[in-house]
Amino acid sequence: MNELAEALEERTMRFTLRVAQFCRTLPETPNNSHVAGQLFRSATGMAANYRASRRGRSHREFTAKLGTVLEESDETVFWLLFISRSGIAKGEELTFLLAEGRELLAIFTASVKTANSHQRPCSR
Repeated sequence: MNELAEALEERTMRFTLRVAQFCRTLPETPNNSHVAGQLFRSATGMAANYRASRRGRSHREFTAKLGTVLEESDETVFWLLFISRSGIAKGEELTFLLAEGRELLAIFTASVKTANSHQRPCSR
């Protein structure tokens, strides 16, 4: 399990680095700068929060952080789709990032479901 988590942490880092490079290639306009900033923020948030989730002090903390990772992953896919559909950019790199972003989103969706199923009910 630890090897898988380490591999996923590395995968999110590689994805985020590619997103950062992609953002630098977008044409510079005020609108594009906003979109690139949002994409960069959500992708880095996904990777940073996944890393933080692995260092959670409890299962509840882990699950909460993983929920944030899922939100950031979904937002990253949104911005990549927006870039594609608005015509800001096209090409192989965007196609790759969209596919990878969707795969990561699917992984984190399944992870959140699994983590929630292992959550113990609160005892009061």
